[in-house]
Amino acid sequence: MIITPVIRENAIVRLEPLTAHHREELRPLADEAELWALTSLRGDGGHFDAWFDLMLANTQSAAQISHLVRRQSDGAAVGHSAYLVITPEHKRLEIGWTWYRADARGTRINPAAKRLLLGGAFEAGAERVELKTHHLNTRSQAAMTKMGATREGTLRHHLLCWTGEWRDTVFFSVLREEWPAVKAGLDARLA
Repeated sequence: MIITPVIRENAIVRLEPLTAHHREELRPLADEAELWALTSLRGDGGHFDAWFDLMLANTQSAAQISHLVRRQSDGAAVGHSAYLVITPEHKRLEIGWTWYRADARGTRINPAAKRLLLGGAFEAGAERVELKTHHLNTRSQAAMTKMGATREGTLRHHLLCWTGEWRDTVFFSVLREEWPAVKAGLDARLA
């Protein structure tokens, strides 16, 4: 499995591999406390630069590929999503650190971005794509279920959040043999 940082786009979104020039475009979008309430790291306000620097450093080290998510209809930056825990020897990666500004949530933005990210992963040779979220993040769990991902279970006290609280992490996945059905479902939602 070889996955590289490339621009991925469809009629709804454009995913641009994260570079330093995206910093100021993402900064105002991240300044919403609700986005970070259930995360392990904080990225709003004075925490943004440290979060952004970590995303950029991980992208430059090939540990992940972060993307600025841009809406095609008006060219506006609307959020962030990434390939994480890229593990070529096991043909596995994770899609995560996904968040969107308020007016993009509940629209076709997320399914369009997931269609591109999942498609890119399987085209690169992935056998398994993982997604995970906080046990209290019911919006993300609903989106993963609606997308057709399989809920695998929960790891208790998996991560210590920036708030000092423990996160139980709910795992989902899509396997290569499940991708055609998931792809068809996403394509139908985007048609």
